Amino acid sequence: NFPHTIIFSLPVPQLFQQTHTPNPKAASQIKAMSTTTTNEQTKLNVLMVGTGEYTTGYVGGKGADSDKSAGVVALTMFDLRRRNKVSRVGMVGVNGTKFPGIRNHMQKCIGDVYDDMDLRCDTYPSDESVDPKAYLTAIETYKRGDVAVIFTPDDTHYEIALACIQKGLHVMVTKPICQTLKEHLSLSAEAKKAGVLVGVEVHKRLDPFYADARDRAAGLGDFQYLYAYMSQPKHQLETFKAWAGKSSDISYYLNSHHVDWSEWTLEGIARPVRVTSTSSTGVAKNKGMDTEDSITLTVQWENLKTKNLGCAVYTSSWVAPKADVHSQQRFFYMGSTGEVTVDQAHRGCTVAVDNQSFASVNPLFMKYTPTNGKFSGQQSYGVRSFENFMDACSEVNAGRKSVGEYNDGSIASVDTTLKGTAILEAGRRSLDADGQPMDIVYGEDSEPTGIEPHVF
Repeated sequence: NFPHTIIFSLPVPQLFQQTHTPNPKAASQIKAMSTTTTNEQTKLNVLMVGTGEYTTGYVGGKGADSDKSAGVVALTMFDLRRRNKVSRVGMVGVNGTKFPGIRNHMQKCIGDVYDDMDLRCDTYPSDESVDPKAYLTAIETYKRGDVAVIFTPDDTHYEIALACIQKGLHVMVTKPICQTLKEHLSLSAEAKKAGVLVGVEVHKRLDPFYADARDRAAGLGDFQYLYAYMSQPKHQLETFKAWAGKSSDISYYLNSHHVDWSEWTLEGIARPVRVTSTSSTGVAKNKGMDTEDSITLTVQWENLKTKNLGCAVYTSSWVAPKADVHSQQRFFYMGSTGEVTVDQAHRGCTVAVDNQSFASVNPLFMKYTPTNGKFSGQQSYGVRSFENFMDACSEVNAGRKSVGEYNDGSIASVDTTLKGTAILEAGRRSLDADGQPMDIVYGEDSEPTGIEPHVF
């Protein structure tokens, strides 16, 4: 490897290569950095689609005012390259004029904080361009078996993921994978046709508290009742003002976490059959945003063996007051023989620093504090979510495992997350129909095939 003194002596503009077409020079530089003990062909090339908070931590011309100001996706990919799992790294957005600010931000939050981080990255479009279809140019510089990680507004997921799948890329998409069951079924079919692994980034499955609750729930008999709540402070409306209420809502954004946990937990136990949605309004509209403040989904579940009914209530909000945590996250689960309560927001770890707000922190999600100068968050579930998927892609590329083997729950695959999409779409449709319940229709394979208004 190049010594880190050489890496960090590069001027900031050189750390990210702005690119229209394949950059052989950049590729050769990356290849030269490979260790002699690792076969370059076994490493993955990664394209990050989206340049916002979760990818870079950069929002509105500055670092995000959240618990992710250093980002998650890019930091993880640079660390995976440091650990010889990733080779080329690319990033594509819409507005190339943001990239100079992103480079400076990443240097400040990653390059200046952690040793041995190579931040070189091909970027699309050029620094002078604005191009909503730049992802099409970017994916042409990648080959079959490479990986795309998509963190863009919800209404763009389907179109971008479809293009990547048809190029032969493995794809990880942030939740929700798409906004309609029809789109989800289409991606599932296209992934099978292309023979690529497609997954949803749902890191709560790797939260040890949530994972343990899931395993305990399996022994608590029939599903009876769930109440789940997740919120973020109202200043997040400014972070998401470009799409809030225009192309998506708070339910797709936050309820998706606990909806996915339910689908994962109740696989083989129960299935959702009806969704009714209600909302609260006022705060966002006073800010000029035509969207709900909070959305509650009431979901009727049917236990598969007994046909007994259970009820789940999912509430999400982005108008909470600023508190000791960025995101309140908690749930109560009751089965016919027991119950589990999890408060994800409070892990018994608090931090107080002069001139900063008192905080309840969660290093289980992301550990940003370096250890001996190195990034040491590899065991955080925010990192493991990506690394597990990348490892799965490497296994598929090497022929050691098939794509279908990852429908066992180890990955939130496109084939095993259909019920979650059905719930979220039914919730939106219920809201748009003034609270009319929506029934989820199933096919012979016990997977959802459609959504219909409930007839009383």
